[in-house]
Amino acid sequence: MTLLQLEEVSVRFGERAVVDAVDLKVAEHEIVCVLGPSGSGKSTLLRVVAGLQPVARGRVLLGGADQAGVPVHKRGVGLMFQDHQLFPHRDVGGNIAFGLRMRGSSKASSGNRVAELLELVGLPGAQGRAVASLSGGEQQRVALARALAPSPRLLMLDEPLGQLDRGLRERLVVELQGLFSRLGTTVLAVTHDQGEAFALADRVVVMRDGRIAQAGTPLEVWERPASEFVARFLGFENVAPAVVSDGVAATPWGAVPVPDGAARGARRVLIRPAGVVLSPEGLACEVMSRTFRGTHVALLLRPREGPVLEAECSLAGAPAVGDRVAVTFAPGEVVVLPEE
Repeated sequence: MTLLQLEEVSVRFGERAVVDAVDLKVAEHEIVCVLGPSGSGKSTLLRVVAGLQPVARGRVLLGGADQAGVPVHKRGVGLMFQDHQLFPHRDVGGNIAFGLRMRGSSKASSGNRVAELLELVGLPGAQGRAVASLSGGEQQRVALARALAPSPRLLMLDEPLGQLDRGLRERLVVELQGLFSRLGTTVLAVTHDQGEAFALADRVVVMRDGRIAQAGTPLEVWERPASEFVARFLGFENVAPAVVSDGVAATPWGAVPVPDGAARGARRVLIRPAGVVLSPEGLACEVMSRTFRGTHVALLLRPREGPVLEAECSLAGAPAVGDRVAVTFAPGEVVVLPEE
């Protein structure tokens, strides 16, 4: 069942369309992450759903009800910002209970709910702690508990882990995914970090210039980017013009095998770094740089012909900067991009 539906939603700042005719559905219990570069309209979209940003055109429906004219506090949504926005003069318990008390909950019922949520987010018994004494990760957990306290039908997260270091982000995003799954929470999150989105989301929405460039499961978006923009936003750089015919693409790197059934004609092709394979024979390249990535080594190669290539290889036997190598291409890692 659809909980949130956007119909032709547009927002304009002067002459510029910040959000441009966006259609989007979020099902109950679904986690949807909206990705995009700065200025793509993703945060504005979140503000529209929350009722903080008026629309120039279109409708926002929650549970099938049009939200036009419905104030923020009556929409039944929770919103958590990047900077957490905790009240420094209130302790942890007071922060979490704030929304409950504003809605008329008794002190006893608020206290029980606060204790329950602190247990849920991994901070049992922290009601009396001062906000200033909390680490960044602990503040994130308190802000999440506060957003969950009124049991919102839709929880919205705006770059919730953006201020945390990478190690903590990676750990917390796994915890959040598990927590939302257990609670059955419907989530609409905004982030610029694709790793965070892909770990958290059931469905990913990539935005560009106020429009949806692609929507799909993390696997669908990763394996089949809908355009060169999406491919490059995901961090892929091996994109080049090509002419595709009979299982092969003529590219600046020479002949590159493509998957069976690939669209023919003048196209753009993407070769994932894992598909650039070091071989005894093939396209001659010079190693420009090598970067240790934990499980593999990332290589930047200057080929004999064509633009620079990104490649990956195992730790054992990785070539050194300045070495001469040869590469071939694995068709399973080649994507013929749709026409734009």
